[in-house]
Amino acid sequence: MKHAPTTFPVQETIRKRWSPRSFASYPVAPETLQQVFEAASWAASAMNEQPWRYIYAHHANQEAFQKMVDCLLPGNQPWAKNAPVLILALAKTQYDNGNPNGAALHDLGLANANLILEATALGLHGHFMGGFDAAKTREAFQIPENLQPVTFIALGYLGAAEQLEEPFLSREKAPRQRKPLTEIVFHESLSA
Repeated sequence: MKHAPTTFPVQETIRKRWSPRSFASYPVAPETLQQVFEAASWAASAMNEQPWRYIYAHHANQEAFQKMVDCLLPGNQPWAKNAPVLILALAKTQYDNGNPNGAALHDLGLANANLILEATALGLHGHFMGGFDAAKTREAFQIPENLQPVTFIALGYLGAAEQLEEPFLSREKAPRQRKPLTEIVFHESLSA
């Protein structure tokens, strides 16, 4: 477990959240996974649209799981194939009346934050992956045009870093760090 070194105190669940690539081989119980999705469902959203959609597969269901692995780019496949669960997060980009939902990606991000913080509180870890083939994903899962595949999430219990090969092993052992607040927060104007 790598706790985040923070300048100011933040909730312990936030400090514990990180994105490992090494997962233990034991499964995530279905009720635990449903609890994580329940947390996602309670995120705030514009006009209460709740534009998030999730498709998931357990490692034990090899055919469905492999379909997800095959959509990932080669940089993610070597380690993600060992996660107990893979999740595809999608955003519904239009309202039912056909108007664009400009907040859909933001709202999916809020749902994903709820999801990962609930997972962390339950002793799980997740790694978000933007490295996937969107066209292949659309085809493999027959995704309609009004849904945008946004990210895959590898989810499970933390495994030993030593089971990873390079370059993933070094990344797993690297210290956690964030930009200082002075680089991302500005009072009244960006030209502070």
